[in-house]
Amino acid sequence: MHVQEWLDTVPAAAVYALVGVVIGLESLGIPLPGEIVLVSAALLSSQHAGIDPVILGACASIGAIVGDSIGYAIGRKGGRPLLAWLGKKFPKHFSEGHIATAERSFQKWGMWAVFFGRFVALLRIFAGPLAGVLRMPYWKFLIANVLGGIVWAGGTTAVIYYVGIVAESWLKRFSWLGLVAAVLVGLTSMLVLKRKAKQAQAVHQEAEPVPAGE
Repeated sequence: MHVQEWLDTVPAAAVYALVGVVIGLESLGIPLPGEIVLVSAALLSSQHAGIDPVILGACASIGAIVGDSIGYAIGRKGGRPLLAWLGKKFPKHFSEGHIATAERSFQKWGMWAVFFGRFVALLRIFAGPLAGVLRMPYWKFLIANVLGGIVWAGGTTAVIYYVGIVAESWLKRFSWLGLVAAVLVGLTSMLVLKRKAKQAQAVHQEAEPVPAGE
């Protein structure tokens, strides 16, 4: 079933909760389609007065901020052993190459990596836990986390909502286009990061010392 059609069958309160929970879990470090759910819910709010886009954007922002903060706390407490464990459980998302790429971004950009990471599919999963592992000062993380969460979640909701209003006669077709666009953006970012991750992993392997006797 189309995500938007499924959301249309549940109460408004459930839509708000679902969006907040999915985005929160994704921000915490669990690979979930938070962006697709948010785009679908925002399109739905442009069709039905029962779903308030302001409340929707607020729930999405809160989910993003809280999820990232929990991920930060878990990363700070678990440290690098946590990343090693995640690499075993989710090798496609937490491989050594992916972690190395994300870590270089954090070391180079600091707070901006947290802020702009909100707009990149895989970095949304890394941002909180990795900031905690690298022991970024919490006040810096919190500022970037709050601003990034509000701009990404609130901005996405507002843009999709108003485009849906303007293009109401084409809304059914646009809902598919919106989802396809979101998926394509996510896949593109994932492919770029995977390519960089493979390069980083190759460099890492070349830099490892060769044990004596081999």
